[in-house]
Amino acid sequence: HGQYPDSAKSTPEINRNRREILNFAMASILGLATAVTPSARPVGAFENKISTQYDDRPKRRGSKPSDLGVLPRTDIVGEEYLGLKHCGAAPNCFCSTDKLEDDPDHSIPAWIWPQDLGSDLSKVFAELTTVINAYPPGQSNVDGGGFKIITNDPKNGYMYIQFESLKNGYIDDVELAFIPALGDRAIQVRSSSRLGYLDFGVNAKRLNYIAKALRAKGWDAKGVDFDTHANYAIQNQLV
Repeated sequence: HGQYPDSAKSTPEINRNRREILNFAMASILGLATAVTPSARPVGAFENKISTQYDDRPKRRGSKPSDLGVLPRTDIVGEEYLGLKHCGAAPNCFCSTDKLEDDPDHSIPAWIWPQDLGSDLSKVFAELTTVINAYPPGQSNVDGGGFKIITNDPKNGYMYIQFESLKNGYIDDVELAFIPALGDRAIQVRSSSRLGYLDFGVNAKRLNYIAKALRAKGWDAKGVDFDTHANYAIQNQLV
């Protein structure tokens, strides 16, 4: 009835056609996978890393958490709010949307932009972009693997940056977000390690450097105070 038009062909020709169909199908699948998944970063890490000395060492970058961003969260008493991802128990994370009374070990103040920037998020995020791009990989012996701004969305008030350690390639996730319900001129901040338990001060040193640069531009940006975060400092052998 014509359902199998190739039934009269020779065996070699049938096999050849099958290979062509298989190759076409595989190419289509690979093309689809490329289209729907983020492009992988080259093995050489970020372009602004400080050295190629450890390029041949296996990297432990970990997986990007699936629930980053400004999302509905639930506080310790079960009330919902819009915020950044909770830190969890490990002393390797800080987040300004984790309430101080709920989690004093991980909560830090939001960064308040100066009044002269008004309510123009494009100006606010332009200043944040300038400060982040001026960050020197390797300062205080952290982030030697470099960094990259992955998402910069002033319209929606959100920035996402990845920082990498030099030797082992650990990736830390940093988020900056404007959430109107949490303050008129407040940028919410989160910096966290993906892997391990301790961070040996990496997240604090990163945030404190950036906060200091913002203070020089008139921001009220307090960073991480080891007096109020003594547990973090002690566990990470910083004092």
